[in-house]
Amino acid sequence: MIAKIVKGNSFAGVIKYILDPKKNTELLGSEGVRTNNIENIIKSFETQQQLNLKITKPVGHISLDFSAKDKDKLSNDLMLKIAHEYMDKMGIVDTQYIVGRHYDKEHPHIHIAFNRINYNVKTISDKNDRFRSEKICKELTAKYGLYFAKGKENVKEHRLKEPDKTKYEIYHILKFLVTKSKNWNELVSKLNNEGVKVEFKKKGKSDEIEGVRFLKNNYRFNGSKIDRAFSYSKIDYQLKQNSKQAYDLDKSSSNHLTSEHVTSLNDEAINSSGIIDSMLNLMTDANPGIDGEEDAFRRLINKRKKKKGRRL
Repeated sequence: MIAKIVKGNSFAGVIKYILDPKKNTELLGSEGVRTNNIENIIKSFETQQQLNLKITKPVGHISLDFSAKDKDKLSNDLMLKIAHEYMDKMGIVDTQYIVGRHYDKEHPHIHIAFNRINYNVKTISDKNDRFRSEKICKELTAKYGLYFAKGKENVKEHRLKEPDKTKYEIYHILKFLVTKSKNWNELVSKLNNEGVKVEFKKKGKSDEIEGVRFLKNNYRFNGSKIDRAFSYSKIDYQLKQNSKQAYDLDKSSSNHLTSEHVTSLNDEAINSSGIIDSMLNLMTDANPGIDGEEDAFRRLINKRKKKKGRRL
């Protein structure tokens, strides 16, 4: 279960979208609005909006998306119950809302439209709403035994719009390049070649780096917002691991004698031994009456050959 939050200024636009007949919409629940037709629903929201015209974005719109694997267990009643719990935990209370279910995609999903001006003419806070929403979605997913999607799976990237489209482009670039780089300079250079720029966030006025941002197509994302694996600390750790592995591999290659190397050395020793034997035989054949000095020389050569053989 994931939530997408949008704020706007047109109740007509969001209500017509949620209750669009082409999407085979079902109105699952409502509060504080006349539901006999779409126009009256819109007028109900707009009437309450008039109570506080200072709010520039009074329209709250949230879609709750579930995994296709939960399709069989997600009845209308259960989805409405989850929607109510989600709104309560988000502080969306004492205000108008409608909940509609769409059937235009393979995965179950519902849309919530609510008035950010509540019955007490106060504004429903949106402070840290995305952070709070993510936490609540995880809690409700666990509570109702729903499927936990892993990473970026099940995302229909061809349907994404900006800025999500660019965010996923950066995600795939980072996923490939982080594993192929040994340090930040190398990674930054490779990212630049892919059209991705890098900004580092420093701690206070010091030179200590505490965060990283990635820029592409005029969109800017914190690393952790692209994926938790791409926060500054996690990328830095991975780069250090890559560097260490490369160093260990180079060191191992330079110090290790392979079986082929040993065989080659043995062959060279055998060939050398054979050459010496041949030379001595030629000397003997040519000079059957070899004198004592030559005999001493031969014994010395044989002695050295035996020692060399023992070392091998």
